Amino acid sequence: MFEDDGTIFAAMRAGARGYILKDAEKENILRAIQAVGNGEAIFSPTIATRLIDFFATQASALPKEIFPSLTEREREILQLIARGRSNADIARELSLSPKTIYNYVSNIFSKLQVADRAQAIIRAREAGLK
Repeated sequence: MFEDDGTIFAAMRAGARGYILKDAEKENILRAIQAVGNGEAIFSPTIATRLIDFFATQASALPKEIFPSLTEREREILQLIARGRSNADIARELSLSPKTIYNYVSNIFSKLQVADRAQAIIRAREAGLK
């Protein structure tokens, strides 16, 4: 399989219980099949590291008290904007279409009463977002 975050998370949302890379050794592939067949979850070390990193950053999500007019998804996208991610990057990371991200960003700008990304980032940083 491809080694990009969008593919990994899309597979997990679809119910995947394991994910190994296509260059895995035959023994590791057999072990993964047996593990998943026994109800376990198994991920290659590279994928497991990515999952851990992803969930570690999610733990630092914006509290609802900051920008209460934003939905949870909008707060998540605002955080990614504040980290300098483009709409295309955000779309890939969240497995959403670029048009959907564009709509979210427009809603965020409207709710924050800002005209552009730079102003949104300033508002986010003033609120304590890093």
